[in-house]
Amino acid sequence: METKSHEQLHIFFFPYMAQGHSIPLIDMAKIFASHGVKSTLITTPLNAPLFSKAIQSSKELGFKIELIVIRFPTEEVGLPPGCESASLATTNEMKEKFFRATTLLQTQLEQILDQQRPHCLLADTFFPWATDVAAKFGIPRLIFHGTGFFPLCASLSVILYEPHLKVSSDSEVFNIPNFPVEIKLTGSQIPAFLKTNVETEFTKLYKASKACEERSYGVIVNSFYELEPVYADHYRKVFGRKAWHIGPVSLCNKAVEDKAEMRGMEASLDEHECLNWLNSKKPNSVVYICFGSMTNFTDPQLFEIALGLEASGREFIWVVKKEKKEKEEWLSEGFEKRMEGKGLIIRGWAPQVLILEHEAIGGFVTHCGWNSILEGVSSGVPMITWPVSAEQFYNEKLLTEILRIGVAVGVQQWATFVDVKQEASVKREAIEKAVTEIMVGYEAEEIRSRAKALREMARRAVEEGGSSFSDLTALIEELKSLKA
Repeated sequence: METKSHEQLHIFFFPYMAQGHSIPLIDMAKIFASHGVKSTLITTPLNAPLFSKAIQSSKELGFKIELIVIRFPTEEVGLPPGCESASLATTNEMKEKFFRATTLLQTQLEQILDQQRPHCLLADTFFPWATDVAAKFGIPRLIFHGTGFFPLCASLSVILYEPHLKVSSDSEVFNIPNFPVEIKLTGSQIPAFLKTNVETEFTKLYKASKACEERSYGVIVNSFYELEPVYADHYRKVFGRKAWHIGPVSLCNKAVEDKAEMRGMEASLDEHECLNWLNSKKPNSVVYICFGSMTNFTDPQLFEIALGLEASGREFIWVVKKEKKEKEEWLSEGFEKRMEGKGLIIRGWAPQVLILEHEAIGGFVTHCGWNSILEGVSSGVPMITWPVSAEQFYNEKLLTEILRIGVAVGVQQWATFVDVKQEASVKREAIEKAVTEIMVGYEAEEIRSRAKALREMARRAVEEGGSSFSDLTALIEELKSLKA
């Protein structure tokens, strides 16, 4: 029987039930497994099939990576059966219930830890109670935020110093305090829950997650040092957090099948149709538009996007969460016919990594979610920034002002759920202008050159001897020493 010091290092990975959190943690589990660690992912019945599919290639290579399924307590909080993903909680009331349900997972996690006795728990920041659970079994708890060093530093400064509460209106500009560079924001770009005293399930969860960060062993960041060196150092030194950068984690997927992984979503066409369409286009000629799994635009806003794309004259791939109907209010009459051969609308899911890596893609219109940003950076694609919520306005500043590989479309208002009657916040003229600016002219070439240089840095970071490879190796050795 192996002694404790000679046992294979065993880490539990516990992602929040949302695509933007689950996808990178699945990739992290695969990366750790490829470095000789036994990785175990925890998820719920609805998400289990897509997790199983995502880790299959790693298992076939002989890596130790497993899956444990726990029950999601929908009935206890009044959610419909099967509502086990944040994207399925489509109203504020359902969202509140969903957050409440995640707090009820603690008992099941304790039972599994008691049975399995892993050496480390890497749990999402939205499970603040996981720190106490890990402590109960004497193992380190690592936190996964799902974002980078720049937005982590920005959000901590805003929370600590509350600059948005010291201005006279939401339109007044202020600087982020105690920040390495000057970054200006307005109150309208700050998360709504930071500007109210009303206690919701989410605000309680958010505050608890920030508090548990200080008590955890450290933070895992899906980033690479060369992308945000000043902010990585600032986060570690000024805020006193132990942190390891091991990304971009999406680069662990080498095979076409892994890059095209559907992650449990449905599409109106498969990756082969999509790639065949792109193969017929010239390099850097196509704009890719996708706003992630959580953003739901109103019909008036979709209408403006369509007209803006048409006016730009650029070829495009547009991912829209709309089913095909005979009468479609969000498209102008005859739009799809006019765009035939020039524009491709994908309804539902799209193989984003494969699309971004294609040489035909010259620009990416994004909601500035961290996963999408890293996938854009890793593909060397310039971005048009359209932040919606969460930390996305901070991410926009990183792209447009620090890295200078993005052009802002001009969004000024942080949002969560949008009223179906609300008018479009971004008009067709702004969309046309941003697309033209990122695709055509000398400045566009300069942006593209910077984006391609970052792509090379990202790929070197995850190779042996690279910054992320070295950080990962150091973390594994540190965790091994703790269990000895």
